Amino acid sequence: MKKLFFVFILLLFAQSANAQLFSKEKLLNGENNDMKTFSWGYFLGFNKYAYNFDYKEQTQGDNTDILVTGEAGFNVGLLGNLRINSYLDLRLEPGLSFTTRNFLFPGFDEVSDNLREVKATYVHIPLLLKVSTKRLNNIKPFIIGGFSRSFNLASNEDHPEDNETGQFRSTASNYNYELGFGIDFYLYYFKFTPSIRGVFGMNDELVRDKNPNSGWTSNIEKMYSRGVFINFTIQ
Repeated sequence: MKKLFFVFILLLFAQSANAQLFSKEKLLNGENNDMKTFSWGYFLGFNKYAYNFDYKEQTQGDNTDILVTGEAGFNVGLLGNLRINSYLDLRLEPGLSFTTRNFLFPGFDEVSDNLREVKATYVHIPLLLKVSTKRLNNIKPFIIGGFSRSFNLASNEDHPEDNETGQFRSTASNYNYELGFGIDFYLYYFKFTPSIRGVFGMNDELVRDKNPNSGWTSNIEKMYSRGVFINFTIQ
């Protein structure tokens, strides 16, 4: 169902872009939308989170990598936009992101030891610079990038137990950089913007087990978040 939804959205965007780029119709929607110094909006979307690991040792010929699988999560939030000029905007996009990641650790025979499910609820606060092209009839492509901080409300960083009792721990506060692109569609009453953005963690997010020889965390040098956001913004 989700695949069909995305195919429908892509076809709709392609049809709209074709009409705007090649049609002789020059009637512009919301001509003054981008002239406001401050503007506001909200967004809904999806996310897919994973982790990237740096290991202390990599044994040749053996599968020592931790496998991370994730479910599609959900994003919701607000948008505050500061216009710098016709091509540059500074924007703040505070929001909530809900996600679940599953860890499969090598070297364990029991499912209770091999598998860890980690749920997270992030307060995600990015500060982004939006660089747009010239408006083409009623569309305007752009690239976007910046830095963000995320707070995991479901963090167990200070939990007294660790993987020995089934508790995988990660840090509550993290820093990221973000890169992405999107297209502004100027509709009759509002501006609709689909975008896709990569989120790349910058700090080590692993809270290690008390046992220095732990089979779950002892071989991990660093652990970073990796995520993809697909958002739909109304402004």
